[in-house]
Amino acid sequence: MGWAFSPAALAQFRVEISGIGATQLPIAITRFRDEDRSGQPISAIVRADLERSGLFRSVDSSGVLDERSQPLFPDWRARNADALVAGSTTRLPDGRFDVRFKLWDVVKGEDLLGQALAVTAADLRLAAHRIADAVHEKLTGERGVNATRIAYVTKAANRYSLRITDADGEGGQVALSSPQPIISPAWSPDGRRLAYVSFETEKAVVLVQDVFSGDRRIVANFRGSNSAPAWSPDGKQLVVTLSLDGVSQLYLLDLGGAPMRRLTHSSSIDTEACFAPDGQSVFFVSDRGGSPQIYRLQMAGGTPERVTFNGSYNISPAISPDGRSMAYVARDGGGAFRVMTMDLASGAVNAVTDTTEDESPSFSPNGRLIMYATRAQGRDVLMTTTLDGKIRTRLLSTGIDVREPAWGPFLR
Repeated sequence: MGWAFSPAALAQFRVEISGIGATQLPIAITRFRDEDRSGQPISAIVRADLERSGLFRSVDSSGVLDERSQPLFPDWRARNADALVAGSTTRLPDGRFDVRFKLWDVVKGEDLLGQALAVTAADLRLAAHRIADAVHEKLTGERGVNATRIAYVTKAANRYSLRITDADGEGGQVALSSPQPIISPAWSPDGRRLAYVSFETEKAVVLVQDVFSGDRRIVANFRGSNSAPAWSPDGKQLVVTLSLDGVSQLYLLDLGGAPMRRLTHSSSIDTEACFAPDGQSVFFVSDRGGSPQIYRLQMAGGTPERVTFNGSYNISPAISPDGRSMAYVARDGGGAFRVMTMDLASGAVNAVTDTTEDESPSFSPNGRLIMYATRAQGRDVLMTTTLDGKIRTRLLSTGIDVREPAWGPFLR
C-alpha cells in the first residue's frame, strides 16, 4: 500500500500490555527465518498484535522452525501451546520480500493455514499485521483489525500533526502539519477520507481530505465555530456542530451539494454527534438538562431521548459497529474522567479504564477493542482496552504528546 503524504519523523511506539483475560488461547509464535535481514521483527509484530486483542496468550516460542517444518507436537503441547505459528522472510531478486507462514493446531497435530505474501520493504509491517489478522480469524472466526489504520493528532514543539498509521501506532505518514490545533478526526465508512477540524486559518473549519491523494476541501466554514464532524454510514453526509445562529447546534451536511438541514433546535449546547450504524439515529451531547449528557435523536425527527443517567457529566459517545454498545467518557464524583461502556439494550454501565484523564473513545472495526487518549507519566498517550477492561494496551511514544484517536474501518 502506498501513501501520498510526504515522509516526516514519526512517533516511535512500543506496546505495553497489562491485565489478565478470562479466556485466552495459548499460542507460540517462533522467530521467522531470516527476519533479521528484513529490517522488521515480523514475529514480534504478530505476537504483539495477537496479545493486544485480549484473546491470545503467548507461550515459550524458542526453537528453529519455518513454514516447511514438521513440528514435534508433543513438545509444543508440553509448553502448553494450543496453536503454533512459524514462517520465513526471503528477499526476492526484484527487492521485494517473500513472507510466508504456517499455522498449526497443536492439540490436533494438524495444519490449519498457510499463506505467502510478496511485499515491498515499506509494507513488511503491514504483512505482519495481515498475518496476525489471518491467524486471528482462523482461530476465532472473527476478523482481526491489525491491518486497519488509525488517525491521531500529535503535538511537539508547538506544532500539531495529523497522522495516519497502522493500528499499533507505527508506520504511516503525516496528513497535515500546522502550528494551529487540529482536532476531531473522523474516518469515512470506506476508509478513503478523513474529516477533521483545523484552526490553520485561526478559526475552526471542517475539512475532508482524501487519505491517498492528499486532496482536501473545506466543507464547513460558516460564521462562528464549525466543529465535531461525524460521517453517515453511507459516507454521503456529515453531521457537524455549528454556532452560526449563536449557540452550538447539530446540522446535516450533504456532501453532494443538497441544502444543509438543522437537526436540533434548542437553546442549549448540542455537540459531539455520532451516527448509529444503521443511520437511523444520531447520539450527541447536550446540556439541555442542566449538565452534559448523551441523547439520541431519530433522523426522521422527534424529540431527543436521554441515554445517560448515571452521574452529572457524560460526553464523547461512540457506538460499536454492531450498534449494541456505547463507549463514552464520564466524570466521577472525584473529578476523574474515565471511559465507560453501556449496553444500549439494558442500560448496564461498566468502567473499563483505571486512568483519570480519558478522552475520545473509538471502537475498532470488529467492535472488540476501544482506543482512547489519556495521560500517563506526564504525557498524552493512546491506549486500547478490551470491552471488559481486562486487557489494556498502552502505545508509548517518546517525546511527543498524542491525542484525538480515531480507528479506521475495514477497507472495502
